[in-house]
Order: sequence, then structure tokens, then C-alpha cells
Amino acid sequence: QVQLVESGGGLVQPGGSLILSCAASGFTIGNYGMSWYRQAPGKERELVATSTTVAGLTNYADSVKGRFTISRDNARNTVYLQMNSLKPEDTAVYYCSQPSRLRIWGQGTQVTVSS
Repeated sequence: QVQLVESGGGLVQPGGSLILSCAASGFTIGNYGMSWYRQAPGKERELVATSTTVAGLTNYADSVKGRFTISRDNARNTVYLQMNSLKPEDTAVYYCSQPSRLRIWGQGTQVTVSS
């Protein structure tokens, strides 16, 4: 069983915060780089954030840099995306993924930032 399950999406007002969780099963996230993507209607899928296996190494899309933080909890085998100062343009379905080696994706969780 290799699976990613996202949770934590919902409705938030502009300027608010939200944290997404991605629970992994069937593999140990510490051995893999992990990423968050998002996709809004009519738009291409966008890479939002990546956490590599190198300690403390992360990368963010320019559109979210300084507002979003990707992190890991090895004990829970879970990756998180802390989203602050949310904007209406952050509205999208957010996906957790290991896209390069395992090529697995979660089911997605909807984040809606009202305008």
C-alpha cells in the first residue's frame, strides 16, 4: 500500500492561514523528496513547494515564497504545508506528491480563499 492522503483544506478569508497535512503510507518519506502542487480551474498544475532529503533544504514557487512553509514529521510519516497570508489567487486543489521516483499523488484537497 503506497498512498498519500491530504487533509486540512477548506474555506479561509484573505489574509488568513491554513495548514495542509499529507499522511504517507507504504513508504518512508524521509527517504524521498516530497512536493506540494496546486491546480486551479483553467490553469496548469503548479509546483508550490518541495522538500528534499537534504536536511533543511526546501524550494518554493515565487508566488508563495515567504508565505508558505513545507515541513516534515518523520514520526508521523507526514508532510505539511503551512500557508499564511492567503490570497484569492491561492484558491486551488492542492496535491501532495512524490513525483520523481515513486510518481504517486494524493487525491487533492480544496483550498478556497474568498475574495
